[in-house]
Amino acid sequence: METYIEKKQIVENRDFSSQRKKALDGLNFEFIDVPIVDLIQDMAKLPYCFTQQCCFGHFVYAGQLDIHNFEPLKPINGRLNIEYRIAYIAFCVDNNKDGIELLKDLEDVVYLDKDYIQFGCADWFWDQQVNSYVLQVQPERLKDKDKMIIDIQEAYQIEKIKYQFFEKLRKIVIG
Repeated sequence: METYIEKKQIVENRDFSSQRKKALDGLNFEFIDVPIVDLIQDMAKLPYCFTQQCCFGHFVYAGQLDIHNFEPLKPINGRLNIEYRIAYIAFCVDNNKDGIELLKDLEDVVYLDKDYIQFGCADWFWDQQVNSYVLQVQPERLKDKDKMIIDIQEAYQIEKIKYQFFEKLRKIVIG
């Protein structure tokens, strides 16, 4: 997400249906982080939206070097720096009533914690597909990075918010 930018205005896109079909035809659930497969499957059922990319978010540190681990942080003593690979979902919406309503609902997710959740766009997603947006969980001060080094206390805070974030997304998507 190193190209994160503020939210752009939704525009007309006559090719949305064919772009959505192509995206769904190429969707392989084996490459999606296990804790959010259900969310992506549910989003795929919405005719006015499709996902482009996502990540559950991962913490990498001494004793946990798997860059794709899903386990909660373990209690760690002392001041330890942790590499955080951001949790996010990039998606595209149709410029219709349902798509705009979904967009507004997803934009409101930032109110869970404005210091750690951002809603916006990424240039390279928008360049590939207009009406592409991203929701991400990371410190506001580092919102333009896709991985960062943080201390353990901030990692605990992010982990808590990350779980709330994905639960909120599930509630929005399944109604």
